[in-house]
Amino acid sequence: MHIMTTQYVSSMQNTKIKQLVALQQKSAERRKAGLFIVEGRREVQHCMEGGFTIDTVFYCPAICGTLPAFQDSVRLIEVTAEVYEKIAYRGGTEGIIAEVRTRQLTLDDLQLSKQPLIMVVESVEKPGNLGAILRSADAAAADAVVICDPLTDLGNPNLIRSSVGAFFSVPCVATTTDDCISYLKRHGIRILTAQLQDSHLYYDTDMRQGTAIVMGTEATGLTDLWRRAADAHIRIPMLGRIDSLNVSVSAAILLFEAVRQRQQ
Repeated sequence: MHIMTTQYVSSMQNTKIKQLVALQQKSAERRKAGLFIVEGRREVQHCMEGGFTIDTVFYCPAICGTLPAFQDSVRLIEVTAEVYEKIAYRGGTEGIIAEVRTRQLTLDDLQLSKQPLIMVVESVEKPGNLGAILRSADAAAADAVVICDPLTDLGNPNLIRSSVGAFFSVPCVATTTDDCISYLKRHGIRILTAQLQDSHLYYDTDMRQGTAIVMGTEATGLTDLWRRAADAHIRIPMLGRIDSLNVSVSAAILLFEAVRQRQQ
């Protein structure tokens, strides 16, 4: 692949720099442009390996050294160390920030395994939690993460960063609760809802067949639509004074119970 620098920028007032900052900060700008931001050499590499299309790369030679090999269509913009320091969200990102084209997967785009394992989260609003759930889903080799009625967009920089590349390796779909329930029922995937009421201990529930583990927000839990649609209600035993775990921690526990059962 041939690499050619198309532009050199030394000012924060540059139009492309202003667009980059807007994409970092505003979901409306991300939707309008159909772009989101990926920061860091490792994350950009995962992005390319996941088949995402990179539009523009901002890089600082004094920090990044040799660039990865990009497609010829990628626009390369060299920035000064001073500019990079201002546009980088965190340190240690190796001097590379990319604008990446949004990829809108639907439920029908999913390629399911014979006994699929799907993580479903409803109305979880903290992007850091969603990123952590994606990491657990990747580690558990889940078929997909489905976000129902999302309160944050999938291009949120905190989601991308906290997933540490898992956003690019695990199919991630945003949809409605109604459509997700219909999809799961249509494909014969068992629905297990995580809830305290009227539930059984998670390790007493069979997860070896096609399974969707469904979780809601820590504050309000799942809507009644999910409770009624569930094939079983499961819970994690809470032996202390607090009655709930962080949603990403709970997701990891339940996903790896499915892994444990399937490896027996």
